[in-house]
Amino acid sequence: MPELTKTIYRNCTRSIFVLIAAMLIGNTKAEAAPDGKALFMSNCASCHNPLKDATGPALKNIDKTFPSKEWGYKWVHNSQALVAANDKDAVSIFAKYKVAMTSFPQLSNEEIDAILKYADDYAAPADAPAAAGAATATKSEDSSWLYVYVTIALLVLAVILWKVNQSLARAANEREGIPNMKEVPLYRNKAVLAVTGVLLFITAGYWLVNGAINEGRQQNYQPSQPIFYSHKVHAGINQINCLYCHSGAEKSRQAMIPSLNVCMNCHKQINSYSGEDKYQLVTAEGKKVDGTKEIQKLYAYAGWDPAAKDYKRDAKGNILATPVQWVKIHNLPDHVYFNHAQHVKVGKVQCQKCHGEITEMDEVFQFAPLSMGWCINCHRETQVQFQDNNYYTSFEKFHKELKEGKRTGVTVEEIGGLECQKCHY
Repeated sequence: MPELTKTIYRNCTRSIFVLIAAMLIGNTKAEAAPDGKALFMSNCASCHNPLKDATGPALKNIDKTFPSKEWGYKWVHNSQALVAANDKDAVSIFAKYKVAMTSFPQLSNEEIDAILKYADDYAAPADAPAAAGAATATKSEDSSWLYVYVTIALLVLAVILWKVNQSLARAANEREGIPNMKEVPLYRNKAVLAVTGVLLFITAGYWLVNGAINEGRQQNYQPSQPIFYSHKVHAGINQINCLYCHSGAEKSRQAMIPSLNVCMNCHKQINSYSGEDKYQLVTAEGKKVDGTKEIQKLYAYAGWDPAAKDYKRDAKGNILATPVQWVKIHNLPDHVYFNHAQHVKVGKVQCQKCHGEITEMDEVFQFAPLSMGWCINCHRETQVQFQDNNYYTSFEKFHKELKEGKRTGVTVEEIGGLECQKCHY
């Protein structure tokens, strides 16, 4: 009887742990496909709109007008090469818009497909509620918590089976005349006390070490700003390119905060905000924000008189403007060197990689931990534009392996991206 009970218990326990392992493996997320929206915002939004012509043509269903898919890739990679070759379609587009399209040789065919798919699927703001509903439905389908509940239930079941096994074993021993060992309460069991003590020690150590490691970091930091500026409205709904305001991101070390002149380029004409419910500005606490009042704050800082449509000036003719005291969100230690241009222009890193889904933020917060480990992991995974790049000709071994098909790319780590002096010098 005891052996049969133990066999049943072992089989049940084995099945439980196999099931738990299968659920954990099944919950592993697949590698994400290229983000068409992020790529569009970073590369195309300054000249294109999905629905209407701007500096360039509307992108919605534009791929249907291409002579072929391969022609579309060539056009995006280097449109001027097609124009120079007197390609009739390329010459026709250039003649219509009178502007040379920027070349994007760094975009892969998969990334171009993602951009075009985003443009094809794009809906006008009036149709946004349906899209939002779809997004909500997708979010609600996330079953991550279900795995947690099932795992806890299975662990409870394992404990119950263990206790049942003990009770059956004691009953079988009594029936066969075998004396049962006296049960020691858990709070007096030496093994339980020892394991509990070790677990408490490990937990306390982890808590102290983790606290020390995160000292000075400010992930999720979200300060209140002098003017409520919504990236969701500007970069998301109105699709203003990040580089229009942060012009230094691909040219210098600092991304730069735009001057009030940049804001006034638009807000000389836009003096009110009448966002509907779906575009209502709200703080992190859920309080509604009057967008028109925030624009009036901008006018006060810029010294703009909306009635006279001119700047206020003193007796000497100087504009009565006051700098906005923006609160810096992303701070790195003084001993860390970080260059925006090196990452954005050379490394082709998307803004969202470090700053999160900025186009969905009413109030910006620090998305990434910005820790050394986080940066190093990115260097280990991110491939550089190695082929056809004369800057890396000194790495003859890698060039040879790429030509022979022994490797598909070269990461930042392999060209010295983990050396201390890369960031600390």
